[in-house]
Amino acid sequence: MATAPLNWQQLLKSGNRIFIGSHAAVPTALIDDLINHANSLHDIEIVQLVTLADNKWAEPQYQHLFKVNTFFIGGEKIRQAVAEGRADYTPCFMTDIPALFTDGVLPLDAALIMVSPADEHGYHSLGVSVDVVAAAAKAAKKVIAQVNPQMPITYGQSFIHRDDIDTFYYADQPLPEAAMPELDARTERIGQYVSLLVDDGATIQLGVGRICAAVTQYLSNHKDLGLHSEMITDGVLELIKKGVINNRRKTFHPGKSVVSFCIGSKALYQFVDQNPHIGFYPSEYVNSPANIARNDKMVAINSAIEVDLTGQVVSDSIGHQFYSGIGGQVDFSRGASMSSGGKPIIALPSTAKNGTISRIVSHIREGAGVVTSRGHVHYVVTEFGVASLRGKSVRERALELIRVAHPKFRSQLLAEVRKFYWVPHYQLQTPVEVAELGAVGFKELKIDGESFDLRPLNPSDERRLQEFFYSHTKETLQMRYNTVPTQMSREKSCTLVSVDQTEDLALCIVKQKGSVVEIQAVGRYYLIKSDNSCEVAFVTREKHQGKGMAKRLLQQMIDIASSRGLSKMMAYVRAENKPMLSVFTKAGFKRKSYDDPSEVFLELELTAAPAKGAS
Repeated sequence: MATAPLNWQQLLKSGNRIFIGSHAAVPTALIDDLINHANSLHDIEIVQLVTLADNKWAEPQYQHLFKVNTFFIGGEKIRQAVAEGRADYTPCFMTDIPALFTDGVLPLDAALIMVSPADEHGYHSLGVSVDVVAAAAKAAKKVIAQVNPQMPITYGQSFIHRDDIDTFYYADQPLPEAAMPELDARTERIGQYVSLLVDDGATIQLGVGRICAAVTQYLSNHKDLGLHSEMITDGVLELIKKGVINNRRKTFHPGKSVVSFCIGSKALYQFVDQNPHIGFYPSEYVNSPANIARNDKMVAINSAIEVDLTGQVVSDSIGHQFYSGIGGQVDFSRGASMSSGGKPIIALPSTAKNGTISRIVSHIREGAGVVTSRGHVHYVVTEFGVASLRGKSVRERALELIRVAHPKFRSQLLAEVRKFYWVPHYQLQTPVEVAELGAVGFKELKIDGESFDLRPLNPSDERRLQEFFYSHTKETLQMRYNTVPTQMSREKSCTLVSVDQTEDLALCIVKQKGSVVEIQAVGRYYLIKSDNSCEVAFVTREKHQGKGMAKRLLQQMIDIASSRGLSKMMAYVRAENKPMLSVFTKAGFKRKSYDDPSEVFLELELTAAPAKGAS
C-alpha cells in the first residue's frame, strides 16, 4: 500500500535536475506520484540510464514538466523524444558517469531511487540496480526513495543508510521483467562462433540482447567460467545453475560474480536476493578498465550497429539518428585488451533490413559516430565466422572483415577498399566458403594431444602463407615443388590463398592461440575440367611431418571431391619421398606408369570409392 502523496513543491523547484533509478529499479510509483502532483512545477531535467518502464515522462504531453537527458537511449518513447528534439542524449563511458554527479559537472538536486526495506541496522539495499544509482544518491542534494518490499536485497556495495535518505515513499510493486529474446538460426550461429573464442577458465562480460543470449546457450559445455559484467541475465543464471560459471579460476574477486545490475525474470530477482555469491558494485568499480584487466582471460562480448573495414565500431547511432549509447562497451573492450589472455569481441549480424544492407562497411555512414576505436577490437564475429584484427595492418583487417561479411557484399566491399589502396591491385578474389566443411566452416582436430583447426585458406592468409613458405627447409621445398624456389612474394602468396573454392580446393591446418595463427600444413587440389579430375599436392611444416596432417587433409579432400562428383584424383610425388608415397597408397591411390623415373604418378578412382561426404 502506497503512502500519501508527497509535497513535491517542497521537495523540488522548477528547473531542478533530478536523477531517476535505472533498469529494473526505476521507482515507477514515485515518478507517477510526481507527475500526478507536480502542480506548478516545470522544466525539470531528468537524468537517466535505461529504465525498464513505460517511460511516460518522455511523452509529448509532459514536455513542459520534464526534459529528459539520457546516457543511453532505451525504449521507443525515449528514442522518439531524442529524435524529435524533446530529449537529449549525452554520450559518456559508463565508468565516467558517476564522476559527472560527484564532480558537479551535472549537479543533482534530487535522486529518485528504489530501495528495499531497511534491515535491523537501518540499511536499505539498492537491490537490482547499483550501477550509477549509488553515485547519484551520494551526490544529490536530496534523496527521495521508494521503499519496495519486493526489491531484492543484494550484497557488495549496494547499501544506503536510512539517515542518508531525505524522503520515503512506500509502494509495493513487482519489479519489471524482461523476457529472454527469441533466437533465429543466424543469431545462434553468431553465438556459436563467439563461444569458440571463450576458453575454459575465462571470465566473461555479456550484455543484453539476442546475440548475448545465444552466446550463453553455446557456453553450456564450458568449464570454470567467471563473471565480471555490468549485468546478469537469465541466460547467465542458467550457466550459474549448471556450474559452468563458478568463478573458481577468477583472479579478481575469486569465487564471486561481480555485476552492477540485473534485468530478467522474477526467478532471476529471487536468485540474487540475499545471495552472497553475487556482488553488486557501482559502475565506476565494475566498469573500471583497470579492474576489468585484473581478471585473467577476460572476454568482453558486445554488439554493434556497423563495423568498417579498418575495425571502427559504430554502436550508438544509425547515421545521424542516435539509437542507443556508449554504455560499457569501451570500458570492457579496453579492460579485456589489457587483461592477460583477454579478448575484446564485437559480434553482429552481417546484414540489416532483411539482408539489403551490409553491416560490414567500407566506411561508416555520414553522421554515425565511432564508439569503439579500431585499436580496441581484437575480434569481429558474424554468422560467417571470426575476423581476427589484433596486430593486423589496415590491408589485412580489410581482408579479414570482408571474409565475415555476407557473400553478396564481398565483391563490392573489395572494390570499394581498393580505391583507397587498402588492399593491393592484385587482390581480386573474395573469400569463398567450402560448403562441405559444414555451416561452421572448419573442423577441430586433435593431433598428438594438441588442438588444431582444419579450414579453407582465404585471402587474409596471404602473410601467413608467406611465413609458412619461408619456414621450410630446402629438402621440404625440393620434395614439394621439385625445385628449390627462393622467393614467395606477397603477390604470389596472394594468388595461392585467393582461391575459388567451388572449383579448386585449398585447405590448411592451423594452430591458433588467441590472435596468433600459424599454418602447419597446406593441402590443395587443382580441378582439371577436361576429364573431371583433380591434381593433389601437400606440404607440412617440418616439426609436424609424420604426425598425420597430410593424411587428414587428403581424406578431407577425397570426401569433398567425391561429393562434388569428380571422377579421379591424381598426384605426382618424388620417388625418394617415401612418407608421402605411403600417405597416398594408404588412402587407396594406385601407382601408374610414368616416363620420369624421379617421380611417381598415382591415381585414385573416385567413382569406385564410397563418397563419405563432410562430417
